[in-house]
Amino acid sequence: MNIVDILLAKRGGEALNEEQINFFIESYTAGTVTDEQASALLMAIYFQGLNTSELATWTKAMIDSGERLDLSSLSAPTVDKHSTGGVGDKVSLVLAPLVAACGAAVPQLSGRGLGHTGGTLDKLESISGFNVNLTASEIVSQLDNIGVVICAATENLAPADKKLYALRDVTATVESIPLISSSIMSKKIAEGTESLVLDVKVGSGAFMKTLDLATELAETMVAIGKEHSVNTAAMLTNMDLPLGNTAGNALEVEETLECLAGGGPSDLREITLALAQEMLELAGVSADPANVLDSGKAMDSWRKMILAQSGDPDAPLPTTDIVEVMTAGDFGCSSSAPYLANLDAYALGIAAWRLGAGRSKKSEPVSFPAGIRWLAKPGDEMTHKMTAEQPLLELYTEDEKLLPLAKADLFGDSDAEAHPPIVFAKNPTAGAELIHKKIK
Repeated sequence: MNIVDILLAKRGGEALNEEQINFFIESYTAGTVTDEQASALLMAIYFQGLNTSELATWTKAMIDSGERLDLSSLSAPTVDKHSTGGVGDKVSLVLAPLVAACGAAVPQLSGRGLGHTGGTLDKLESISGFNVNLTASEIVSQLDNIGVVICAATENLAPADKKLYALRDVTATVESIPLISSSIMSKKIAEGTESLVLDVKVGSGAFMKTLDLATELAETMVAIGKEHSVNTAAMLTNMDLPLGNTAGNALEVEETLECLAGGGPSDLREITLALAQEMLELAGVSADPANVLDSGKAMDSWRKMILAQSGDPDAPLPTTDIVEVMTAGDFGCSSSAPYLANLDAYALGIAAWRLGAGRSKKSEPVSFPAGIRWLAKPGDEMTHKMTAEQPLLELYTEDEKLLPLAKADLFGDSDAEAHPPIVFAKNPTAGAELIHKKIK
């Protein structure tokens, strides 16, 4: 088998056969195919795509590049959820202990933030002592004992994807539905869960900007899951507006605790409960997640998980003294335009990243207290008029030199072609539709 022949075939639009795909994945994982050659194939796939047969073989080869978690010893049905990422998306932190409290086992293998989207592991590491690096046996043991784990994938879980993911990030080949879907699903199938719900975000703050593209991605991933005997469904949810009231690591953990206590932002609660219901249905568990959330049982599961992973659930979260308040008037609120009409998720995510909450490279550290809190959203109890003096945003950072760049993003100064990310209008705006559709 010759890697150059494979590159020529895909570049010319030919379908790759099973032998060619297996050769590439095995050789690249082993290091005998170079990054330059792999980059060429990724670019060819970016332009030529993968047909259904190729995608099935490609995904299976990535799964087979490493180990699979064996969860067959667990008595409870296993179910997981994956989000394609957004701004203020702390759903996993509430959802995993909630579904566990309902009677399922939730093996939530998560990732870190990159760019404007936050990472579940970064948020959890803002909790004193919390350990995200567990072995396969520790994952199974914790699931057996308390029903929930949120941690990093083990080193031997779909190692081909780890290499390809890093390469896609630096070769402008991220935005390919076959490559995205195989990356996500190879990890989720390798983790051994019986059922899976996909939260595919749509909108300005999401990876998929349009409903058509998000639908194509969701349908592709659902088909891959079913082909590998994983009960799979998808929900397409809105990410034009940020989720909840905060973006940032410790800030989002604080909001998680509010939701686990039965409160928190209404949109966070609505999406969490909808995903929980879908997960429980796929897992065959009969329970009312709203009642379980309000009863405090989900909070009990959360505390057990934190303790099991060496964290201190009672330790204070990291804070900073550098907090800048921006008013509604800073963004054009006046007596003639008193209603918030747009609060762009992408701009808020970029600003939180600028303040230190995110990273531009995987090796960079994050600031745990950095981020943004917004005090209003379009359609969110906006029947009253705002005043120019009313606080709208709170910016948190550990380095005040980062504030000007974050503000520039919020004003839209960093992109001359963009519409202003925060807009006020004469008349009130209706609330956003949170759930677009479901795919099974």
